[in-house]
Amino acid sequence: MRPGGPAGGGPTFEDSRAELEDVVRRLEAGGVTLEESLALWERGEELARTCQALLEGARARIAAAEPAPGPGRSPL
Repeated sequence: MRPGGPAGGGPTFEDSRAELEDVVRRLEAGGVTLEESLALWERGEELARTCQALLEGARARIAAAEPAPGPGRSPL
C-alpha cells in the first residue's frame, strides 16, 4: 500500500482498483475451486464498496471546494 491514502491510513483508490482488477482477472480465467471463487467474489465486492466510498469522498471534497454560485458566477 502506498502512502497518501485517506486519513486513517486506509487503502488508496488506485490500490483498491488494481486489486479489484486482479480479482476479476482471476475469476474470469477460471481454474479455481468453488470455495476460492466465492472468496474472490467476496473480496471483489469489498473492494468495489471501498472504491465507491473513496469516489464519493472525492466528490464531496470537490463539491465543498467549489464556490457557491451567485450573481455573475456560474456553477462548474
